Order: sequence, then structure tokens, then C-alpha cells
Amino acid sequence: MNGPGSPAGEIILTPDGSRTAVSARFGEAYGSRHGAAAQARHVFVEGTGTHEHPAPRVLEVGFGLGVNVRATLARVAGRGAALDYLAYEFDPAPADVLREVAVGGEAGHHPAWLSLLEGWGHESPLTVQVESVTLTVQFADVLTAPLPENWATALYLDGFSPARHPEVWTPAFVTRLARALAPGGVLATYSAAGHVRRSLEAAGLTVERRPGPPGKRECLRGLKP
Repeated sequence: MNGPGSPAGEIILTPDGSRTAVSARFGEAYGSRHGAAAQARHVFVEGTGTHEHPAPRVLEVGFGLGVNVRATLARVAGRGAALDYLAYEFDPAPADVLREVAVGGEAGHHPAWLSLLEGWGHESPLTVQVESVTLTVQFADVLTAPLPENWATALYLDGFSPARHPEVWTPAFVTRLARALAPGGVLATYSAAGHVRRSLEAAGLTVERRPGPPGKRECLRGLKP
């Protein structure tokens, strides 16, 4: 299921002990070189309040190497809460790269993660259900794929940077993402770019700047009223 140029390249050990890799297609790392797991926890899991939500429904734009889903599993499934997680990935990395990046990382041995790896690359959508956890990965271009409406309690906007993949940061697409949020839902992203903030505001979200993860001064989140 890997398109031309899609396999991940060099595996990078980041300062917090977690791993990421370089995308051959986009020429930049999937996660923060300053701490991939730290970014996942701070920006996405805690930034959306998913770590405290009683039954979160997460929509992720850019599954990448699965660092965000593992961080979410560690904080949600680890406390026994129900989790429904839907991710979109149009250019999946090979399963062996996902396994290598997860070595020694949080939730690397969670049954839902292991089940996801077992089915990786065989069908789309790929759905696994383990106890109170449902994980679904749509191997599709999120720009054209149908999205749920008024569904997500949290939306992780974790595409490659606006400079490398500008299409997922446009006002038109961000407006589609805002429609996917349930009322009171929160969109989080590592970007703090002015045009990204304006796209979030134009989509009707109440935007806040937050202190960034290691290596970044700020990041953004948007609340759907």
C-alpha cells in the first residue's frame, strides 16, 4: 500500500527517548526531532483534553508513524476509558518502520497497537477492536475522503508542515475539519503560523495560543463553540 517514494527513511532517536523517521516524500521528520512523544502528549493528547475525557472520539489527520495514537492509548486506555480513534493516512509507512519507531515507547505493547500492526497494509479501512478501544485507519487522501460530521471530541491536525504540504492547512479544508468536530470539541496542531490561526478562526473556532512542546515557542488549539 506504499506509494512511490513513501517508505520512511532514517530512524531518529529524539531527546526524550522516543523515535521518529524522515519522510522520503516530504523530506522532513514525521514527528518533532526535539521529542516526538513529548510533542504527541503536549500538543495533541493534553492540548485537546483527551487525557481527561470520559469517552473521547479522536480524528487524526496524518497517522504517520503512530506516535499520536500510542500516546493516546497510554493516557486513555491506561485509565480504562473507552476510546474511538479514526485516522487518515494516504501514504502509509511500512509496518516494520512502525514497529521500529515504537520500540521502547509508550503503549508499544498495547494489544490494540499490536493488532493494528498485524493487519497493516491488508485492507482499508483497517479497524481493530480490543476491549474498550476501537482504532480505525482509512488509507485514503483526507482531502477528498468523506469525514464524519459533528463527531470528534478531539481533532489532531498533524500533517506535514505548511511549507511541505500546504493543502491540509487551507481555509477550505480547515472548515471541513471544523465540521467534523462535535460541539465543544477541540482541534490541536503543532503549528503556530499566522495563516493557520486565521484559517482556524475563519472556520468558526475559538483559537488559543499555548506554550509549545520542546523546540517550539507556541502551538495552537481551536474550540468549537
